[in-house]
Amino acid sequence: MFQGAAAINMDAKGRIAIPTRHRDALTRESGGKLVLTAHPDGCLLLYPSHAWEPVRTKVMGFPAFNALASKWKRLLVGFAEDLELDTVGRLLVSPELRSFARLDKRVMMVGQGTHFEIWAQDAWEQQLADLTARADQALPAGMEDFAL
Repeated sequence: MFQGAAAINMDAKGRIAIPTRHRDALTRESGGKLVLTAHPDGCLLLYPSHAWEPVRTKVMGFPAFNALASKWKRLLVGFAEDLELDTVGRLLVSPELRSFARLDKRVMMVGQGTHFEIWAQDAWEQQLADLTARADQALPAGMEDFAL
């Protein structure tokens, strides 16, 4: 279970150091094999390869002649990259994915259970501002009985 948020720095070559508390779990879960791809909200998704496979299989099953499904497939599968952490626990983010997510020096790594989201810090802060500004709105369908 990947949870928690961590502020991390990206170096000039596009490498991010995975926090130690997540590094062991990511490598243990995946044998060191990871997948990084784009998300339509403007962040990146980091999956252990075994957790990515069912997602990829589902996306590949989208109808080929459905325009919206094709856009999702282009984004999720088209940007997907197989990666491994280097010997000191860093992940190299390609220029294409850095550009897509507008990643710069400061990034946020946010656990989502089976995977992580990687956000540009300013985009993450905007997500939080949007969420708290709408906190008094109705919960999404299926969460009507949700309590903290």
